[in-house]
Amino acid sequence: MTEALLSVTGLSVNYGHIEAVRDIDLALQAGRVTTLVGANGAGKSTTLLALSGLVPKAAGKVMFDGHDVTALPPHKLVGAGLVQVAEGRATLTTLTVRENLELGAYTRRDGAAARASDLERMFTLFPRLKEREHGLAGNLSGGEQQMLAIGRALMARPRVLLLDEPSMGLAPIVVQGIFRTLREINADGLTIFLVEQNVRQALRIAEQAYVLENGRVVLHGTGRALLDEPRVQQAYLGG
Repeated sequence: MTEALLSVTGLSVNYGHIEAVRDIDLALQAGRVTTLVGANGAGKSTTLLALSGLVPKAAGKVMFDGHDVTALPPHKLVGAGLVQVAEGRATLTTLTVRENLELGAYTRRDGAAARASDLERMFTLFPRLKEREHGLAGNLSGGEQQMLAIGRALMARPRVLLLDEPSMGLAPIVVQGIFRTLREINADGLTIFLVEQNVRQALRIAEQAYVLENGRVVLHGTGRALLDEPRVQQAYLGG
């Protein structure tokens, strides 16, 4: 296997005296979808927040494209190409759809033409956003806000997209559309790290998968192999 684009070694995160994540090792291969699944409270979102520099790490090392980025602040990580779509979408509700998307490119320095081209690509990827381009983000449905959050992150031209629970609170038909879009942007070469409570959907899309329980990685393998794993079926798939 080739060297990982993003690797995590011995990651631990504490909230006071509580160990939320303990001694996690992860590796993301370039151009692949990797997923982290587990029950509520297992430490999935904490792992993403630590990778994004949004919560302090108690221990561990994060390497990105051969560089140690463990101590980089969030804005530097975004500039390096590590971009997160937060749980709950975090759209700026008093700004328009277009303004939200444009803010996604805030750290870029490649010129207005490139940003305009990417904006049009987002409207092609998410036609509903084009229809609502000049409307307030706060008036969008939950599914549309999720599209906007993903589009805004893509406007930063990430090399790794971190996604935290993109299906949360959405109708099944909307979830299917979101996952189709994830497959499409991955097919274009984008590396995706997906945290998702919908274990079946996540394992179907992922080439590599990790199962997190009580802050520790307890299983690792291909998404297909873990779908067939009895322990996963019993705990998460109703098998």
